[in-house]
Amino acid sequence: MSTETGRESRRSGVLVNVMRWMENLSDTQYAYLLLGPVFVLLGVVALYPLLRTFELSLYAVSLDLTSSSFVGIDNYVQLFTGGKNRFLPGGTTFVPSSLSFEALLNSALVVTIIFAVVSVLFETLIGLGQALILDQDFYGRRWVRAAIIIPWAVPIVIQGMIFFLMFNSNVGFATPPLADLGILAPTNTLNDTASATFIIIVADIWKTSAFMALLILAGLQSIDRGLYDVAKVAGASKWQQFKLITFPLILPTIGVAVLFRSVQAMRVYGIIDTVSSCAVVPSLSCMVVATFNTRQGTAAAIAFVTAAIIGIAVMGLIAWQGEDAI
Repeated sequence: MSTETGRESRRSGVLVNVMRWMENLSDTQYAYLLLGPVFVLLGVVALYPLLRTFELSLYAVSLDLTSSSFVGIDNYVQLFTGGKNRFLPGGTTFVPSSLSFEALLNSALVVTIIFAVVSVLFETLIGLGQALILDQDFYGRRWVRAAIIIPWAVPIVIQGMIFFLMFNSNVGFATPPLADLGILAPTNTLNDTASATFIIIVADIWKTSAFMALLILAGLQSIDRGLYDVAKVAGASKWQQFKLITFPLILPTIGVAVLFRSVQAMRVYGIIDTVSSCAVVPSLSCMVVATFNTRQGTAAAIAFVTAAIIGIAVMGLIAWQGEDAI
């Protein structure tokens, strides 16, 4: 009996000491303590593969994948100097070989950046408009919210097939009117790089605007409605209420939404492969997939550069929002 009592006393003593130590921590130290397991998991799941990818990018792997040789940063030099880096049919390169329109559209880096910037910009604007409408009180609002989510719920393969049939130059109904306006090529539309890039951007905007709308709507719902009552008493117009109350308060939410979508947009692959092909519309992910089986060192270099670009974009957005906003 006395032995068990002694054990319980020691156990309770250790627990008490740990609890006292935690109570003496500052708020910042306590926050880092709780985040510690997350940092460990992140290091195992994300950091190690990233470092392993960088290590692989320093080697040239043989075509049969049986041997490799250390080449240092040669894979990166080839990517950025226009060396032997035509990986896909049609003369696709990592960086543009010139500033001509054709060369820019044949660059996977340029096309990926264009896709990310244009699609995220329009998705944010359209999502903001949808969120402002859904934030109003009107009959059937629940059903309208459900309807807006439908495009976001559509799988990428089905989404790609929808737009493939819509813009197919033989059977599609959407090509002729846009071709008459000079926006799309009238024939062989999905095999024209400029036309296919436009279609893929439209397809992505159609699908993902709902995602932006839901995130922004969450920010709108968190605004204290009493602020608008005070603004009305002060004689503020609808535009002044949006400019001085709504937009500043949802700006952090917009920043988070843009951050998430930018990361996803930089990794675009599925919609390209289902609507057209990577040979017509190149992207960084397309180049990784195309080169992985035969040139793993080059594929690793492209993947690492893509991760670096995403990291820079993320840090830029966080710096723009401020430390306390995200």
